[in-house]
Amino acid sequence: MGVEYDAVIVGSGAGGGASAWALSRYGMRVLVLEAGPDYDFTRDYLLDKMGWEQTTFPHLPGSRGRYSFAELQPLDPRWQHLRSWNHITGPMNPGTVRKGEAYHHVRGVGGSTLHFTGEAHRLHPQAMKMYSRFGVGADWPLDYQELEPFYCEAERIVGVAGPAENAVRVRSESYPLSAHRISYASAKIVEGGRKLGMNWEANSVATLSAAYDGRPACNYCSNCNRGCPRSDKGSVDVTFIRKARASGFCTIKSLSQVTAIEAGDKDKVTAVRYVDSRGNEHKATGRVVIVACGAVQTPRLLLLSANRYAPDGLANESGLVGRNFMETLSRSSAGLHPESLGTARGIPSDIMCWDFNAPDAIPGIIGGCRFTPSTASSDLIGPINYATRVVKGWGRQHKADMRASFGHVLSIGAIGESLPNEGSYIDLDPDQQDELGLPIARIHSHLDEMALRRLDFMAKTTREILSAAGVEKIFEEFGGYDFFSSTHVFGTCRMGTDPAQSVVDRYGRSHRWRNLFVVDTSVFPSSGGGEAPSLTVEALAIRTAAHIRELAVRKEI
Repeated sequence: MGVEYDAVIVGSGAGGGASAWALSRYGMRVLVLEAGPDYDFTRDYLLDKMGWEQTTFPHLPGSRGRYSFAELQPLDPRWQHLRSWNHITGPMNPGTVRKGEAYHHVRGVGGSTLHFTGEAHRLHPQAMKMYSRFGVGADWPLDYQELEPFYCEAERIVGVAGPAENAVRVRSESYPLSAHRISYASAKIVEGGRKLGMNWEANSVATLSAAYDGRPACNYCSNCNRGCPRSDKGSVDVTFIRKARASGFCTIKSLSQVTAIEAGDKDKVTAVRYVDSRGNEHKATGRVVIVACGAVQTPRLLLLSANRYAPDGLANESGLVGRNFMETLSRSSAGLHPESLGTARGIPSDIMCWDFNAPDAIPGIIGGCRFTPSTASSDLIGPINYATRVVKGWGRQHKADMRASFGHVLSIGAIGESLPNEGSYIDLDPDQQDELGLPIARIHSHLDEMALRRLDFMAKTTREILSAAGVEKIFEEFGGYDFFSSTHVFGTCRMGTDPAQSVVDRYGRSHRWRNLFVVDTSVFPSSGGGEAPSLTVEALAIRTAAHIRELAVRKEI
């Protein structure tokens, strides 16, 4: 078993990476166990290769965790207008049942921030009180003001660029960097939005608008989702992990898949079992264990860790591990603008409309949403996608149409609140196993009436924005009505004050297991109205690390 660490962290994404940095700066010895590979941003990304557009994010061996889908719900003819389609290929899901497309994630040092768009958002304060204010979901056991200084600290480490003011998310200090200039294409959206009475502002992003902390400013290639080969995007590997490694107190073992956390007597976990890249089994011990695998793999690991001390799964005394699952509720619409907008360049989401972000901002609907350009995140910036999704035909006319169309695509995306319901949860698949012979996570997803009404509002509004911006005809729409396609997932190990209604306390500590913590999106009691979650996870992780240090000083762990 070797060295006993102060902390063993499972996972190195936003929660695990920020925890590693925050604990190592206190001089605590940290071991990070990461199931995926250790990416080298100078070597592994493909944007400098001829075939860049024919690849998405480069998934190295071990960079995807296996999962399955339970059968999803039938599609209701009432919502036919919400189906995904393309004007060349037709319906994307021609069947009668919702399809499980993908849980978009990366296993690797840096986690899913390796392929994220770079948005860095604070939650709307009202979204943290969904039950007490609106009678749905659950309240966070802390408020915005308590988390605010930790938001500031995370923003400094990442190098967030953002606007000077935001009336809702009150700040105690300015963003580290000024906001990016709005692109010409986004200026058209802002102009059109004014006709609809909509307000737009520069988006807050973990993408450098100027050189910062030894990293260069963004070159505006708009390909954040394919992995940044320059380190100007603030993914966890080049921010928190880089600093944790430099401390001398952090050891990172990649391609090390954790199979179980051992629970013992006296309400303490005793060891972490893992398998290295050669198939050798090991145990690691630490004063505390932090689980940061995300809202799909964290409940899987806890359920796999059942033993005689935790017969229903680790930290599952409430029976809520895996329950209250919330997904990405999304919608996008794309059309051709009559003017060449140069939409192949810029940052993917340089502006944001928060008008409908508050939980009560959409008339008659509980739960908000946000709107932003989605041309790049819909992969509509390269000629191959134009040739296969935008421009019909073949031969000489096709070439002429391509020349006339390239740079004209404008796409608007929306992400909305996802509220927990009994039909959405994570469990262990009874029939499918991973390469180690362990049950994989199974995703259950159900869209209730309120979610469908929210999607309907999002679809209607994206079309109105495009029309107001000058787009006369839409050629493609994609959304969460007929597909499960999620990057942001939440809620499967909810935090709270009542052990019967939650899995962990206000610091992410198991209500029963005194040295077990969870720090990822699984602890979120609510998803927010479309905010990207990584900055909130990082702020929570820094706060939890400070609490762990206090417990260590008091010799309570």
